[in-house]
Amino acid sequence: MADIVKTLALIAHDGKKADMVAFALQYRDRLMNYRLVATATTGRLLEEKCNLQVQRMLSGPHGGDAQIAAMVAEGQIEAVFFFIDPLTSQPHDPDINSLLRICNVHNVPLATNPATAAYLVSTKAV
Repeated sequence: MADIVKTLALIAHDGKKADMVAFALQYRDRLMNYRLVATATTGRLLEEKCNLQVQRMLSGPHGGDAQIAAMVAEGQIEAVFFFIDPLTSQPHDPDINSLLRICNVHNVPLATNPATAAYLVSTKAV
């Protein structure tokens, strides 16, 4: 029986995109073992800067967070790495909160900062 490739979602607010790229570069070899899904700009940066293959959704403010939340609810996502900028208000906060709630409802690991994401990846928890 073939191994099933797990899917990780990668999202980062504008103020945290550099942190996401740095994280992805550090754990690139590990991330290459997953199917990666990201919001539009985060996905583009991961492709360009980290040479990772990423399925890009819409940008967060245009519904990308909601698209990923739907995938979590359908059991298609193993974990969500969403680097949130806690110091900047976001116009699409309802979508962000919905994604966080859906992860909690469906017991899906959720890393909102690089330290938690690194722990999940380095311990192979996902």
